[in-house]
Amino acid sequence: MNQLYKHTKSILIMGTLVHFTAISSHSEEDSKEKIKSAIHVFHEVERICSRFDADSELSRLTRTCGEAVPVSAVLFEALSFAKQMAILTNGAFDPTLGRLLAAHGFNRHYLTSKLAPRFECIDTSSTYKDMILNRQTQTILLRKPLSLDLGAVAKGFAVDLAIRHFQGMHGFSINAGGDVYVGGRNENNDLWEVGIQHPGNKKNILCLLRMTDSAVCTSGSYERQSKAIPFAHHLLDPVNGQSVTDYISTTVIAPYTMAADAYSTAAFILGKPKGKAFLEKMGCGGILVDHDLTIEKTNQMEERYELQYFT
Repeated sequence: MNQLYKHTKSILIMGTLVHFTAISSHSEEDSKEKIKSAIHVFHEVERICSRFDADSELSRLTRTCGEAVPVSAVLFEALSFAKQMAILTNGAFDPTLGRLLAAHGFNRHYLTSKLAPRFECIDTSSTYKDMILNRQTQTILLRKPLSLDLGAVAKGFAVDLAIRHFQGMHGFSINAGGDVYVGGRNENNDLWEVGIQHPGNKKNILCLLRMTDSAVCTSGSYERQSKAIPFAHHLLDPVNGQSVTDYISTTVIAPYTMAADAYSTAAFILGKPKGKAFLEKMGCGGILVDHDLTIEKTNQMEERYELQYFT
């Protein structure tokens, strides 16, 4: 086998630690340049989609109600996908929950402590149905004042945009705070191994996946706990405004990271038995773990992926 050149880099961006690995058959400089281009994508998506930045395009849109606003392709696609997810889940996944997150104490970024801007005139009756997208004009109209949150979409979208820069590489991986995409082969010319964190013990892994050219994302109640409300976490039911408790983690494998991220969030919020049924309908590999550490798996997970359990 020809010599391979591996380069790794980790940066704090989009409020999380992102690990990049690139393996080139040409040179280490090639790997470095690919990672540099990928990092630029993350900066751009953060600049556009952050709800913690008052000057982001997302925040500026939130402040504009009653008129069609021209937006960038990145913001349009992110919000378009988020609304499609809301429709698919009958509102269980809702990108207009910024007000609820703030009420539960999630108006401050859990890693950087940056405070999200306040929007005083939010209409508490608003939902995703009040966000009107026009693809022909690439505009978005908010019919009511609402608070947008792309926390379950933007990071995965950044990964998907970044992987375009790794085309032609022997292999690469991106781990954006648990939103993982692996492509090609690792430095041993083998499938990539991705460990899924044990929801009951952060130091251990629940299972090991061998995979390539796919994304895997996990949503867990252990990730972000509310400092304002005891035992509350950030995965909220839009209907009653409360933290969902059926599962403690949901893991999804999908062709794209934005889909895996959103599907894992939706499955968690839908709970039993709808969460697993949703993943089956979407044709995704899924692992769902409840408080008794009982593991449910979708049929696709059993059929398509190599799994090694450590429980």
